[in-house]
Amino acid sequence: MLRPNVFSSATRALWEGVRPWRPARSPPQAGFLQQPAPSWQRSLSTSGARGAKNQRPRQKRALSEKKLTRYFVDHRRVRVIGGCGGEGMNSFHSEPRKEFGGPDGGNGGDGGPVILKVDQQIKSLASVLPRYRGTDGERGGSKNCYGANGGYTYIKVPLGTLVKEDGKIVADLAQHDEEYIAAYGGMGGKGNRFFLSNENRAPVTATPGESGQERILHLELRTMAHAGLVGFPNSGKSSLLRAISNAKPAVAPYPFTTLNPHVGIVQYQDYEQVAVADVPGIIRGAHLNRGLGLAFLRHIERCRFLLFVVDLSVSEPWIQFQDLKYELEQYEEGLSKRPHVIIGNKIDLPQSKTNLLLLKKHVEQRVIPLSALTGDNLEELFLHLRELYDEYVRTEQACRQNPVKW
Repeated sequence: MLRPNVFSSATRALWEGVRPWRPARSPPQAGFLQQPAPSWQRSLSTSGARGAKNQRPRQKRALSEKKLTRYFVDHRRVRVIGGCGGEGMNSFHSEPRKEFGGPDGGNGGDGGPVILKVDQQIKSLASVLPRYRGTDGERGGSKNCYGANGGYTYIKVPLGTLVKEDGKIVADLAQHDEEYIAAYGGMGGKGNRFFLSNENRAPVTATPGESGQERILHLELRTMAHAGLVGFPNSGKSSLLRAISNAKPAVAPYPFTTLNPHVGIVQYQDYEQVAVADVPGIIRGAHLNRGLGLAFLRHIERCRFLLFVVDLSVSEPWIQFQDLKYELEQYEEGLSKRPHVIIGNKIDLPQSKTNLLLLKKHVEQRVIPLSALTGDNLEELFLHLRELYDEYVRTEQACRQNPVKW
């Protein structure tokens, strides 16, 4: 037998069958022209600046206020249907030397329910579909085998969702992970084993499964926040929310810039968090559904205390405060009597200091002058906001209720 090193490299490759032989290419010598690498090879290189730039994670583009309106939905009509129960089985046991073993048909499984579940990460009802149907139960089997029950169908809804049926409130989902069974599944059918008795030793009856519950529900979102910024358009509510939190509502020098309620979180050093909501659309006649009207007035109902924002640059700013209280009182009696404070915005303008003195003479409530644009006197607002929050927590604990935490 010949030694392997006797053969050439080409003959050895063909003999072993490992790979087809190709002549080895010598490295290019200096002075010779080299062909550029193909474009597909150049695009795979990540060592350059261009490749490193392509590897950076792309940041999510901020949506404009008009585009955000398409995604924010605060009411939805949903049709929910529970799953149907499985059919019962009609069978008889039979095996060698035991021909008449009797009925052994199992019952069908129950249909799956449709459940509304609160998810704190969901901020709108836009992801809720108009129709949901539960999972059907499986059919019963022979040898007394029961069918499996249908699985649960969850509908994730935001915090503060009201569930109405025929105009009546049937559920108020105000806690994280709270659940409400919107539609029950149907019961499974009975197998012929269920009908076995002394009078009937060989029943041949098996019932079908029941249909699931069907309901038409109206979901209504009311923003959950500790404090609500209430003011006329272009009074500086959105600018103030941007100054005290990380929320980014749209800001522009014209009315009705903000078309959706925004919630910002004010964080303190002891890790307490106070949620502040910017509620747009409050104008004279809002309780008559003028302007944005009732579409956003209901978001104030969840607020535990209110921050009335008035523009100090206009003449007679106390008229704004009186009109705002009137609109809230006409919408819901007692809404304007909740703990509140008056915030005089735009104190950096020259005419605002004179109007501030006049405002304090016409109102009895505390007035906090500040500037959301320059950040003047925001510390006083932070301190008073924490006082209102602590008073709310003490009141809820005295009533043996859990305060809303963010």
